Amino acid sequence: MRPIPVIKSAKKRLKQNRKRRARNKERKKKLREVTKKIDKLISAGNKEEAEDLLPELARLADRAASKGPLHENKAARIKSKFSKRVDSMD
Repeated sequence: MRPIPVIKSAKKRLKQNRKRRARNKERKKKLREVTKKIDKLISAGNKEEAEDLLPELARLADRAASKGPLHENKAARIKSKFSKRVDSMD
């Protein structure tokens, strides 16, 4: 069990960390949801809808990279991977 902070600044830091952690988890969750949607559309062969979701994927990946939960290179890899997969569809 973790010790409960006694010092006022440590209490505040704990509160901030919990908020940030929740926010980061939510950002990553939304990104994961969109990637799964695009995966399903690609496997179903629905190129138009997959293309419509790419800008949202890029926005979420960029936001996650700028706010912390993702590294910028990982966001770039995600965007590149899915745009290649959608472009290669017939």
